[in-house]
Amino acid sequence: MKQAIQATDYQFPGQTGFYRGKVRDVYYFENKIAVVATDRISAFDVILPKPIPCKGQVLNQIAYEFLSVTKDIVPNWMISSPDPNVTIGLKCQPYPIEMVIRGYLAGHAWREYRDGKRTLCGVPLPEGLKENDCLPEPIITPATKAAEGHDEDISREEIIARGLVGTSDYAVIEEYTRKLFAFGSRMALQRGLLLVDTKYEFGKLGDMIYLIDEVHTPDSSRYFYADGYEARQQANEPQKQLSKEFVRQWLISQGFQGKEGQVMPEMDEEMVQTISHRYIELYEKLTGKTFVPHNGGNIIDRIYQNIKLQL
Repeated sequence: MKQAIQATDYQFPGQTGFYRGKVRDVYYFENKIAVVATDRISAFDVILPKPIPCKGQVLNQIAYEFLSVTKDIVPNWMISSPDPNVTIGLKCQPYPIEMVIRGYLAGHAWREYRDGKRTLCGVPLPEGLKENDCLPEPIITPATKAAEGHDEDISREEIIARGLVGTSDYAVIEEYTRKLFAFGSRMALQRGLLLVDTKYEFGKLGDMIYLIDEVHTPDSSRYFYADGYEARQQANEPQKQLSKEFVRQWLISQGFQGKEGQVMPEMDEEMVQTISHRYIELYEKLTGKTFVPHNGGNIIDRIYQNIKLQL
């Protein structure tokens, strides 16, 4: 059994703060942050009880790949990645929203559509669509970033009216969102995948707007296999996908969707390993590289030393 990181609890020289997210532990310094991608996994905005070996490394290394190749398209926060599970970056002021963009009617958007909604975050949807259909054009469906509990859908108009993002800044992050999605879609197709939907987060430092957090990872994105997509749609068959959606579907089958009163199902070791293998598969499919798990020594000690060397 490979080591897995449930959480970190470091104290670094010059550290000014700490934040624990659903998946990442963030260490703040005067003008930069160190983000540790742990092996925690969340679904329906709830952290599952067992960590998934290699998941954090997969997320961090996929994000590193995409942050590296998109920095000429959109400015991003990344400075370096001194450890397989760590990214060092600029300390930006994050906007309190996630920019979700969808090219296909899947996941949350499909569930809303199936239940009768024809407008999502102020964006009208045509009649006659079925699950996993390609949308006429990609749509942006933002969500609020909840410190606890569920994120909520929100429209562009409400974001601006509530002062969450200014009008001119919103225009920039909307443009960045579309550029990133177009690029990510092209890269995915080169690997035989369809980028179904994803989310981006943005922040500001001085007058500059930056892409922050992860990008195009299986935690923030959903992918279908391109081969056989049309045939499966015509036959009304489920799409073969690489994403975290299979975890959500497993939880749904066990009667859990993160709602009040529901009990988190027990995740046995076989399920843990299945999820780990799925994440590794997506890394190799997306990057075209063989995944090499980092098993040298104690992971917690290794991460501490590698971050400290960057301070």
